[in-house]
Amino acid sequence: MANWRTLLASQGARVALVALLLAFGLMGTRAIWDPDEGRYTNVALTMLDTGNFVDLSRHHETGHWTKPPATYWAIAASVAAFGQNPWAARLPPALAFLACTWLVWRLARRLQPGTEAMAALAFATMLVPFAAANLITTDFVLAAFQALAMWAWVESRFGPPERGGRWLLLMWVAFAAAFMTKGPPALLPLLAVAAMQWLAPGPAAGRARAWWTGGLVFVLLALPWYLVVVLRHEGLLGYFLGTEVVARIASDSLHRNPQWYGWLLVYGPTLLLGTLPWTASLLRAARAGLGRVRAWRDAALRQAEAPHLFLWAWVGLPLLVFCIARSRLPLYVLPLFVPIALLVARQRFAQGLGLPRMRWLALWVAVLLALRLLSALWPSHKDAGRWAEELMARADGPVDEVVFVEDMARYGLHLHMDTSVEKVSLDPRPKPGFGAEFDSNFAGELMERERALWVCKLPLFPELQKRAAALGFELDPLGEPYEGRVVFRARPRG
Repeated sequence: MANWRTLLASQGARVALVALLLAFGLMGTRAIWDPDEGRYTNVALTMLDTGNFVDLSRHHETGHWTKPPATYWAIAASVAAFGQNPWAARLPPALAFLACTWLVWRLARRLQPGTEAMAALAFATMLVPFAAANLITTDFVLAAFQALAMWAWVESRFGPPERGGRWLLLMWVAFAAAFMTKGPPALLPLLAVAAMQWLAPGPAAGRARAWWTGGLVFVLLALPWYLVVVLRHEGLLGYFLGTEVVARIASDSLHRNPQWYGWLLVYGPTLLLGTLPWTASLLRAARAGLGRVRAWRDAALRQAEAPHLFLWAWVGLPLLVFCIARSRLPLYVLPLFVPIALLVARQRFAQGLGLPRMRWLALWVAVLLALRLLSALWPSHKDAGRWAEELMARADGPVDEVVFVEDMARYGLHLHMDTSVEKVSLDPRPKPGFGAEFDSNFAGELMERERALWVCKLPLFPELQKRAAALGFELDPLGEPYEGRVVFRARPRG
């Protein structure tokens, strides 16, 4: 008992305990929620089903090229190791959350010694990082690789000069992994690096060679997958550049808050509410930072306050890009919570404030975990686990596939039912090579005669019955409608 008390007296141990509780506590209680979590797990499971870890697909008939493969690989590896369940699917973002917490500690140790525990605790207990640690997306994996890259740069800039070259090499390795996670947006933190090289340059001796060597390592690690798939799939390069890069920045084609004020609607609440319970400290840090802008006109002062200047460059420059881009979602700014936590810790240190009392910390952790449990119990039409229960209760035999007709496909069923999921249109439609909305059409899928469960919205069912009858099939409803949908089987007439 005495040993446990001694251990918990350590700030580092308390922060580690909190981070572990928030990363893994109740992690497997919530089922997969569509559409986002379903898509990511579905692509990863399709990799395991087909053995093809290079060509990304959501179904054997349709590719899925919206993100590079690193997150899918991580989910597939976790599921292969720990089983086909929500806990395993959520392990990669949980580990990324822990990695970011540790990297915040390391960054604080180099940039502002004495604030390590406060910075790590602030990051781990902020609302957005906590919530994202239990969401299956690319964002936390990206945040971890970006944080690793920036830690490496910080060590090269502010650490012992003789080791700078090795740290720059690690930076480029981490950026290569980030590029394999989300493509060009992964390189946004380099804006802060470039700004610091201009505003407060560090040691230059021997660094040019390290930059060139690191850049070559980045190319060798980050580009081969892109080269392979672009050569395999004609037109894929145009899709990557046109839809996944240019359209996200300059057009409203993705319908992700493209209004001129959309950045305020999305990122304002994310940064103000998402930094709870540390928002007040962040606002005071912002006021202090704005008060230093005029003073930073002096080059000598910029050098003296380079760590502070760097943190604001790391937050401000990527955030400016996110605001200008016309595709805006809350978790795009998740990587910025790493430098935000460092700024919060810096501000509290300047005010002479330490870690909060254990009872208040324990209460906040309990609130966060209660919110996670509530989300697992909250009834939602997006809950693939409940969809799986309803479909399996209605199934009158084996299910090879679940087919959704003119409806949002619940791809999370792939994990919960261990079956493929397909989305088909009512009428035949031209199928683009990339970014197709539908995998097939109703008549074509019907003629494949698979042991499928079909799902459609209630008003559409009479039309499907009529079309099926013309093709020599009968549609048999299974049980009562669920969420306004009819679940049915198709069988040849006679």
